[in-house]
Amino acid sequence: LTRSGPRTSFNVGRIGGGTSVNSIPFEAWMEVDMRSESPESLERISEALLDAVGRATEAENRLRREGPPIEVEADRIGSRPSGETDPTTPLVQRAMAVTRYFGEEPYLSRSSTNSNIPISLGIPALTIGRGGIGGENHSPGEWWLNQDGHLGIQRALLILLAEAGFSG
Repeated sequence: LTRSGPRTSFNVGRIGGGTSVNSIPFEAWMEVDMRSESPESLERISEALLDAVGRATEAENRLRREGPPIEVEADRIGSRPSGETDPTTPLVQRAMAVTRYFGEEPYLSRSSTNSNIPISLGIPALTIGRGGIGGENHSPGEWWLNQDGHLGIQRALLILLAEAGFSG
């Protein structure tokens, strides 16, 4: 949770509550997304958030004049563990070789994908590009064009065949 430690971030992506602009809400809620390259840092940031919310709740309840005390309910709505596949594993090396075969220069990066599950279990896994082009990810303007999308399928198939031991 420092500038020099593993990359760790959180985002309050959605906030809501109440039924109208001029009434006291019967509930308030927020959805928080937390990410880290490190499982330990992910746990630490989660604990820090819950601790801060707990302290704020206690402070608010000490100041209230009437009505029931406010309560906090923290529900985990998703869990995608962190981790990474060693770039020297045969799977990653084969995927990079196949990418070069298609005339592209491979690059390695971290992201939150379904590959996180096997990686967290110690199973080598990776996520590859899908072919096509796109932009403005995770925004209302997100777009994708299936230009040469078939190359993504071909690349996935060649990686699979290489992993299975086929050559030539």
